[in-house]
Amino acid sequence: MSGRQGWDGLRRERMAEPGAEQAYDATRRAFELGAAVRQMREGRGWTQTRLAEAAGMTQSALARFEAGGTVPTLALLERIAQALDAHLVVKFDQDHSAA
Repeated sequence: MSGRQGWDGLRRERMAEPGAEQAYDATRRAFELGAAVRQMREGRGWTQTRLAEAAGMTQSALARFEAGGTVPTLALLERIAQALDAHLVVKFDQDHSAA
């Protein structure tokens, strides 16, 4: 191979950069939050437009959030939870990963 590396090599290189792991974790959390909201919305048979209007936001902003493209504020999460007639639970948990 002419100096090119595969995906695994590139990922290792990028993850070794300062702050990369924290950024990856933040992106993962944003994606998981968006996926949870999408699942609740779809479980109710609602469109993005219906939830967005109920939460006081635009459909495009909700679409970006559901796709994990934005990190929401607590105030926005509260509005979405209220629109879905759900309770927002935010908590701290011990990190149980191996040291």
